[in-house]
Amino acid sequence: MLLVPSDVLRPRRPDEHFADEAAAARDAGVEVALVDHDALAGGDIERGVARVPAGAGAVYRGWMLDAGRYAEMAAALAARGVTLRTDAGQYRRAHELPGWYAAIAGDTPETVWTAGDGRDAFRVACGELGGGPAVLRDFTKSMKHYWHEAAFVPDVADGDAAWAVAARFRELRGDGFTGGFVLRRFESFTGAEVRTWWVDGVCRLVTAHPDTPDELPPDGLVLPDLGGVDLPFVTADLALRADGRWRVVEIGDGQVSDRPRSTPPEELITVLAGR
Repeated sequence: MLLVPSDVLRPRRPDEHFADEAAAARDAGVEVALVDHDALAGGDIERGVARVPAGAGAVYRGWMLDAGRYAEMAAALAARGVTLRTDAGQYRRAHELPGWYAAIAGDTPETVWTAGDGRDAFRVACGELGGGPAVLRDFTKSMKHYWHEAAFVPDVADGDAAWAVAARFRELRGDGFTGGFVLRRFESFTGAEVRTWWVDGVCRLVTAHPDTPDELPPDGLVLPDLGGVDLPFVTADLALRADGRWRVVEIGDGQVSDRPRSTPPEELITVLAGR
């Protein structure tokens, strides 16, 4: 069964953003059920899953939920006899950087992080990274659209300047701030990112990145080894470093990873259905 968010104004229909995937699933003989994302995100979990019929297994394709809300959704679905392919612990590991970093440390920029948003812990993390430029985020999200004020740290050894970026990032993230500060050593990339889709450790689909849907993956893409990640459904975003080496920029849970408009929904549904 495929679970997708309902439309806010027309709750018996899929959210427009996921309607094409829902239609493709139905055409492929996959049952589709609707969840109320706003109810789930707000903590009204029973209302959020009220339209989901009993069943054996399901995959969620929808808007991002924090790990706590996802766990509550999974428990409420289990009470209805529905088992998510990605359980709550697996979702957290895919969704939050500390859950996947160690498994691919050699294929992704060097990274350190804090527990919480305190300045002392941030100073220690900067010291662990040493010196030079870094990119700041939290466990789940960056503020790349505020690059110079809340994402790029020119030199982690400049404590006051680094903290100014962190403080602005924290302000912008507000209640959405998750886990702690994450500092990733800056690497120079060329070209657009590529999104790869993995099921049980096997890359099943390679697409453009949703931010650049018309820039299709180039020839010569070198896939990383994600065997150590050991998660049922994830995406890995890759970028070509200036020295010609492909690097993993991000791993995310595939259920909440956006599909670029240049990829037909049928291709993703085929991957999810194992066909």
